[in-house]
Parts: sequence; structure tokens; C-alpha cells
Amino acid sequence: MTINEELLAKRQEAKEHKPDFERPESWRYVRLQTNWRKPKGIDHHQRKQKSRGRPGLVKVGYGGPKAARGLHPSGFTDNLVYNLNDLEKLDPKKDGIRFGHSVGTKKRKEIIVKAVERKFKVFNARVSASGSKS
Repeated sequence: MTINEELLAKRQEAKEHKPDFERPESWRYVRLQTNWRKPKGIDHHQRKQKSRGRPGLVKVGYGGPKAARGLHPSGFTDNLVYNLNDLEKLDPKKDGIRFGHSVGTKKRKEIIVKAVERKFKVFNARVSASGSKS
């Protein structure tokens, strides 16, 4: 069951027009990884876009639609949950839950029982509703 399909489709369509941003000179030196780093030198060729064929820079215009930001690929909004009170504020029809890093197994089990009862979509359960490790 996917919700917000039209928003996800718009986000995907915008993504198709976005170039793959690569770290400058990563194609030249093995020690540099390809993950993006902004060129900051005063004479940097990529920052100045001196010649054609240089990879593009990350800019605001490449962002996806505002309405689709923060959506999980399933279409639900992604919400961090640390306790049962956080769960009460959410709507199971449009909100999915992700447990915070510091939530332990004991509290996780309590929250997951309530979440399954209220039919929430859980993104990182790490424990089953019955209580045994999965």
C-alpha cells in the first residue's frame, strides 16, 4: 500500500533531471572518494565553471518538490519516536515511525505493541510485535 504516489512520482521525475554530483578531481585521484564536497578555492575550475564538460555544482534549483520532502519511499512521512507520548501525536494513515537511536529494546517492545495495535508503518522495528528478536 503506497500513499502519496503522485508526490513520489513528481520527486522521481525531478530526480531524473538532476546530474550525479561528484567530488572535484575524484576521477583523477584514487585517494579521493566520489561523495560530494563543495569546491572552495578562489581559482577552482569547477567552482568557476571555466570550461564545458565540468560536472555541475549542487544548487537550490535541483531540489525536489517541497510537498514531497521528508517522505519515506513508502509514501508515509518519516517521524522519530522516543516514547509512547510521541506516538500519540501521530496519525497512522499518513505518518510512519522510526525509532530514535537511543531507544532501548525494552521501551522499543512497548512502543511496537502500541504501534501495531494502531496500525502504524514502522521503518526500523528491530524487534517483533511478539517480543522475540528478529
